[in-house]
Amino acid sequence: MLDAGKVQTLFMDGIGYITFSHPKGNSLPGLLLKELAQTVQQLGQDDRAQVIVLRSEGEKVFCAGASFDELKAVRSVDEGHEFFMGFARLILAMRNCPKFVIARAQGKVVGGGVGIASAADYCIATQAASFRLSELALGLGPFVIGPAVLRKVGRSAFNTLSIGADWHAADFGQSCGLYAQVVPDIHSLDAAVNALAHKLAATSPEAMARLKQVLWENTDEWSELLPKRARISAELLLTDFCRKAIAAVS
Repeated sequence: MLDAGKVQTLFMDGIGYITFSHPKGNSLPGLLLKELAQTVQQLGQDDRAQVIVLRSEGEKVFCAGASFDELKAVRSVDEGHEFFMGFARLILAMRNCPKFVIARAQGKVVGGGVGIASAADYCIATQAASFRLSELALGLGPFVIGPAVLRKVGRSAFNTLSIGADWHAADFGQSCGLYAQVVPDIHSLDAAVNALAHKLAATSPEAMARLKQVLWENTDEWSELLPKRARISAELLLTDFCRKAIAAVS
């Protein structure tokens, strides 16, 4: 049976902490994606949290993206569509949440993980948080997460990231807008995240909700766009090229 990973929540000083983990580089199988989306929705309505911090366990990897075990197990377009909709639902949950979501990127960020960092309202990373949109190398593409990444980094950087499918340093992530701040290490990261979270927790919830609406203007069509993108990914997943490329990944 595939490991589903886990999601944990903690409330402290008006801050809601969501921590996800998976033994394979904090990768994201369908059940974990579903639980993350539901948890973001729940904390969005929970008065104990004025702001949300999204983080993962461990030190080396923030998120390795889609679960390769689950991708290998997909046998139909409908199954693939449902899997990729997990990313769509999480991105939409972060978008629709009336509270700011701060992402804490302590290590490498790959594929769908870049989508999460992009969908966050503010992402703080360490110098170790190199990142990569690896999908094209697998015969896929950053279709579902694309709108979130494009919104955050702009079209030129999105072209560079998606076509090259190469690793990029955290400093480039800051220069293109993926990361709002880059700090030297995890100690500095926790200090920066907690300082911002406490500052926002003391701010007017109404003002933050209104500002978030402004910051996410012109994204209403995502509820229709992302399912279409999930279908593209599902169709490509079943091609011979993609099957061979994913099978070659240990």
